Amino acid sequence: MKTITLGMIAFLFTLNIQAQNKNVKSEVKTTVTTIKDSKGEKKLIKTQEIKEIQNIELKDADSNALNKEMKDTPVQVTAITAVTANGVTNIVDVDRSAYYNLNGQKYQVSLAETGYNMYLPNKEKAAVLRKTSNNNYIYKAKNKTSFGYFDANGNLVLESYDDKTDKVIVETFIMVKE
Repeated sequence: MKTITLGMIAFLFTLNIQAQNKNVKSEVKTTVTTIKDSKGEKKLIKTQEIKEIQNIELKDADSNALNKEMKDTPVQVTAITAVTANGVTNIVDVDRSAYYNLNGQKYQVSLAETGYNMYLPNKEKAAVLRKTSNNNYIYKAKNKTSFGYFDANGNLVLESYDDKTDKVIVETFIMVKE
């Protein structure tokens, strides 16, 4: 019994002595914007947390040298943005606010309290994008409802069902890189 107890204590101590095998850098940036209009004063709080994680690997791990050089490994960057407006907090993994083109028409997608709003160049609201539970979006315009997502290039891809042709129509809003 005494051997088992001492073995368990030794095991617990070895768990705490393990070397760290990752470099972690975390940065939190908070921006408070006050907007005054005819309805009063509103505060918009944007908190962005950027975390960089890099695995530690050695160049010659099998050698008997005492001091070993680190090997460059890729850095994984994750950014989480939380926007609080009117007491409602919206968490955004990646801010997709930008300008997009579709058939020569330019649209502006901007972050809103519950997702994104899409505007025409004359600042008229064209559509809304609302996030679903599986990181996709529901696109709702005046006479159209579609399923949307952002591809690897940052473009907004909409998929709509056409009941007349019984097919899915794919439209791609190309992100304008300025």
